[in-house]
Amino acid sequence: MSLSFSVAAKPSTIWSNSRPCCRRFDVIRSEVTMAPKQRTESMFPQLSKRGVPLADLHVQEVVERQSLAANFATLNPCSKPQFEPSFLNDAYEMCRKICAEYAKTFYLGTLLMTEERQKAIWSIYVWCRRTDELVDGPNAAYMSSAVLDRWEERLHDIFNGHPYDMLDAALTDTVSKFPLDIKPFRDMIEGMRMDTRKTRYKSFEELYLYCYYVAGTVGLMSVPIMGIAPESLISAQSVYKAALYLGIGNQLTNILRDVGEDALRGRVYLPQDELAQFGLCDEDVFSRKVSERWKEFMKQQITRARFYFNSAEEGASQLEKASRWPVWSSLILYRKILDAIEDNDYDNLTKRAIGTNPTQPNVKWVLMGQRDRPGLQRTRN
Repeated sequence: MSLSFSVAAKPSTIWSNSRPCCRRFDVIRSEVTMAPKQRTESMFPQLSKRGVPLADLHVQEVVERQSLAANFATLNPCSKPQFEPSFLNDAYEMCRKICAEYAKTFYLGTLLMTEERQKAIWSIYVWCRRTDELVDGPNAAYMSSAVLDRWEERLHDIFNGHPYDMLDAALTDTVSKFPLDIKPFRDMIEGMRMDTRKTRYKSFEELYLYCYYVAGTVGLMSVPIMGIAPESLISAQSVYKAALYLGIGNQLTNILRDVGEDALRGRVYLPQDELAQFGLCDEDVFSRKVSERWKEFMKQQITRARFYFNSAEEGASQLEKASRWPVWSSLILYRKILDAIEDNDYDNLTKRAIGTNPTQPNVKWVLMGQRDRPGLQRTRN
């Protein structure tokens, strides 16, 4: 450490009761130069949490259409489809089995819902899964815009009471019983189109739009099924916003969990401008080397995902009591995935973070044993 002083002074007199009492030197300038200490604050920028405004996504219109029971007949004008009871039971049973196999934690939560709501949420889950598999499933190599166009035509047929197959019939029946707007379903298909066109996202705003299309829409579909508690203290708009945020948080977590796997497919879902802010680029992703810069970058990505989970939590507590558990199960599972990335020392390039197993006692305790619990305990901040 080095010190240097530069002092220039002139004498002056301090007077007391008009009599001089002492002399002093006024210091005109003094300067201390010290060797720089290690900075305690982060040298990296704080990432924005701001996504696309809800007005631009036309969420309010969806909320209004799905919230007004009086408009139910206008929303889905087709006459109630007539299915043989045994056929419909088999259709919903197929949906149940698919949900139980591929979404175990979520499925456990649905068992606490009423039977009618169980069936409805299973049918929506299956439609969403089938939509996703068009792009990421075993036949993804044959994907084309024509396939998605045909899938969207089938969606309109479902809403018009003309299902193509048994699984479609389950959703047709659900649409006839609950005030579901078609827009979130169409938006999800648009997200699949984005996946066929894009392998990079310039900014978080661009990535947020993708996350809304493929996951935020699920929240908008689900609220009419789960129902808002009569004693809810917040507006329907706030509940829908929370549901959308849960979907955003889930998809951001999926992206962080799957960075290494996506890189092997030539895909980078991390915002390009944010990578650059941390001195990173695609080559750092493809090299699969976990640097200190990568760790700092991941810390902020995880912080942002947790922000959306925390924002979703209030809305979950305003749903019908029996419908809260699938949402809380999702919060538990996906927060645990973020924890696992941290436990892996932010190595999501060569390791896949594993969340909580739905058969573990702590998950069962929350889902099955604490039915009147008002909120969720967070795993980490």
